[in-house]
Amino acid sequence: MDPTDPADVLLTRRDAGVLTLTLNRPQRRNALDMASWQALHAQLSAARDDDAVRAVVITGAGGAFCAGADLSGPREGHPLDRMRFINEVALLLHELPKPSVAQVDGVAVGAGWNLALGCDLVVATPTSRFSQIFAKRGLSLDFGGSWLLPRLVGMQQAKRLALLAEMIDAEEAHRLGLVTWLVAPEEIEDFVADLTARLVAGAPVAVAQSKALLHENADRTLRDALATEARTQAVNFATEDAPEAFAAFRDKREPTFTGQWAVK
Repeated sequence: MDPTDPADVLLTRRDAGVLTLTLNRPQRRNALDMASWQALHAQLSAARDDDAVRAVVITGAGGAFCAGADLSGPREGHPLDRMRFINEVALLLHELPKPSVAQVDGVAVGAGWNLALGCDLVVATPTSRFSQIFAKRGLSLDFGGSWLLPRLVGMQQAKRLALLAEMIDAEEAHRLGLVTWLVAPEEIEDFVADLTARLVAGAPVAVAQSKALLHENADRTLRDALATEARTQAVNFATEDAPEAFAAFRDKREPTFTGQWAVK
């Protein structure tokens, strides 16, 4: 396998509206080299614009999620240029108008942990381990960690995780709210498949807008949040999904959401 070939370092699978991206450098515990970042950038960009993709799963091969950025290989160009490109991947994931799920088994450290935290939901096995390893490598937080951590766990716990760079177990990560569900290794694939099936069944325009509202309104006033909620709700009523939901409720059946516009 050529470790620089994006086709090898990131495996893709599509099934029933779900795009699964598997980090595939198990010999490096799926540490992210530039080819990996490029492949993630390409796949997330494509998923953003592909109506057939209704949910995205990110996972790792070979018993690890991701050991962070690969610092062992050659690094060409200016460090700021590399970081700007990597930051584009973080923004693509954060702004993806589809729900994203991190399926974590094994280690998730550094940028690898922040890749998981950048997803909307995190499913992990009880044997998973997590660390904001940066301080032990003479580095500061990246891939959105300085923004994500305080919002997820509060400032004191964020400082503890960042400054001490401790390895914490899955149970503590779950207690802190950094893992959404803990699931046995032999059950995690079925659990994620059921979870994504439920996400795919949702109204895509409404789901995208709810995700964006939660991100945008987290640090706004209630007045600002209510105004943006009103605008996005008006968009929902311009799709076929809201009338379909009402009809399904009336007819006592499950709705079928397409995300199509009612206004042509």
